[in-house]
Amino acid sequence: MQNQDRISFNHHDSLIKFLRHSEKTSGTSGRASEPRTLDSTFSPPKMMGTLLVSLVSCLIAISQASLIDRCDLARVLYKEDLDGFEGYSLADWLCLAFVESKFNISKVNENADGSFDYGIFQINSHYWCNDYRSHSEDICHEDCQDLLSPNLLSTISCAKKIVSGAGGMKNWVAWRLHCAGRPLSYWMTGCFLG
Repeated sequence: MQNQDRISFNHHDSLIKFLRHSEKTSGTSGRASEPRTLDSTFSPPKMMGTLLVSLVSCLIAISQASLIDRCDLARVLYKEDLDGFEGYSLADWLCLAFVESKFNISKVNENADGSFDYGIFQINSHYWCNDYRSHSEDICHEDCQDLLSPNLLSTISCAKKIVSGAGGMKNWVAWRLHCAGRPLSYWMTGCFLG
């Protein structure tokens, strides 16, 4: 992570130098002063400023994501006895994690009904965890923020409760649409659990 931060920082420094150079040279054309007319909607310094803000926003969004490697996740799930739990393979769990969050442990998504989905399995605050913002049945007896923890223990505990109940993994619409009834063994390709 530190190396990634250093790379992002170096790219940021290069971008700043480029933008400063562009601003300094944008007004010099090498000709004697001529009357110039600029369209009020086009301003190179404003465009550079907008570009900089956009790029920095993207970098911040990327740095806030806590992604876990597919095989690292498989090892954690295996260690926590999810392989075969309630009849679901590790490949089912990996497919679920991918279709719900793209392996992003820190993902939070707001739903149209005002509830939120949390973590790698996008566990919903209306039913399963308490986010202290909206009504919750809190079936897992978990604080929703705990579902964003990198150790995944609260998330796994809650996911086991969800899968043990009526519907199993069918409680996740994305799993039903993208994983159920499909060959999933490729999710384990290259992963060594030992």
